[in-house]
Amino acid sequence: MKAARACALLTGLTAALTLAACGVPPSGVIQAGPAASGIFSPGAQPASPAVVPLYFLRKGELAPYLRKVGDSRDIGGLLSSLFDGPSGYESATASTELPRLRETPKVAIGEDDIVSVQLLDRDVPPFSHLAMRQLACTVTRAITPAGALVSDVGGSGGAMAPSVDAQHSSVLKGVRVLGGGWTRTQSGDSCPGSPLQ
Repeated sequence: MKAARACALLTGLTAALTLAACGVPPSGVIQAGPAASGIFSPGAQPASPAVVPLYFLRKGELAPYLRKVGDSRDIGGLLSSLFDGPSGYESATASTELPRLRETPKVAIGEDDIVSVQLLDRDVPPFSHLAMRQLACTVTRAITPAGALVSDVGGSGGAMAPSVDAQHSSVLKGVRVLGGGWTRTQSGDSCPGSPLQ
């Protein structure tokens, strides 16, 4: 036991003498700016809450309704909110031609800048022209640089579906829906503006 204590004491004394012998004089506290706050990655920008237009129908015509979301680049989350239909206050004036889905669709962006939406519910009939325009206008307006307005209110809206990397250098051009035995494509051209609040 005495040998172990002596060995530990000798090791500590050797370390102290080694540090003292390296020639660095002792000093007080040196002020050198703010404390380190973690690793910064210039490519990863945090998502900012944003207000985006979701397209529903008002008196049978396509109309944008503003909705607060956690990240306007999350196309899956936007489409999940759109498929859920108008919220409580929106339902006073808004309706939808999109069906409520049992399963969250798979969403991907193709090289042609078209968002592909693969329906996992196989019994959904082909979407109407107005339903396709609801999808295309919501996607293209939310992702374009002027489409989403950064919100000054903290927090996020609604549950987020699986995220899609929508940090694209070009503007999205439309949407393609792949259902059970059918496919429909719709461009995001000629979407109405002036969102309803």
